[in-house]
Amino acid sequence: MTGELFAEAGATAWTELGNGARRRVLVSRPELMQVEFAFDAGAIGALHSHPHVQASYVAEGRFEVTIGEATTIIGEGGSFIVPPDVTHGVRALTAGRLVDCFTPRRDDFL
Repeated sequence: MTGELFAEAGATAWTELGNGARRRVLVSRPELMQVEFAFDAGAIGALHSHPHVQASYVAEGRFEVTIGEATTIIGEGGSFIVPPDVTHGVRALTAGRLVDCFTPRRDDFL
């Protein structure tokens, strides 16, 4: 069970998403998943929705974040939350990283 509870830095590989974006699953259980996304400056996390609750932390950089009809700019150290089935996306104003948590887990990322 230890492998399901802990992960060392760099333990998982990046998945290239194209257009300057990539992700890697950090830790995962059926109830909760933590994922790191990295963006080059100008990269887009396209508008989309999913049935999961998502909480995101801006680990580095500045992002224009759209959730539903609202858009704002969030910088390093900021956070945002996305309710289930709400359309959302980001645009990296600088190179940066987001750390996202999803509940339940995003099985499509595995």
